[in-house]
Amino acid sequence: MTSSITDYTVYTKPDCRNCDRTKEYFDSNGVTYEAVDITEVPAALEYITQELGYSQAPVIVNNSDDQDHWSGLRPDKLVQAAMTHKAA
Repeated sequence: MTSSITDYTVYTKPDCRNCDRTKEYFDSNGVTYEAVDITEVPAALEYITQELGYSQAPVIVNNSDDQDHWSGLRPDKLVQAAMTHKAA
């Protein structure tokens, strides 16, 4: 379910403030991502709930390390992602 073209995949849903804030942070720090609306892509919803075990959006997956993923607004993880991106 991930793409190697972008740094991260952000699984979102409409009217999700934390989803928007996550994407805004990535945008302002030059971190590339693909946004996937889980209300429009049933396979994405199944992936984040069944395979990853999350029930809260956003779900963020590092495309270069599929073991690095988290759910919700996580400033610590966002800063780490931006720092890793700038170091690359």
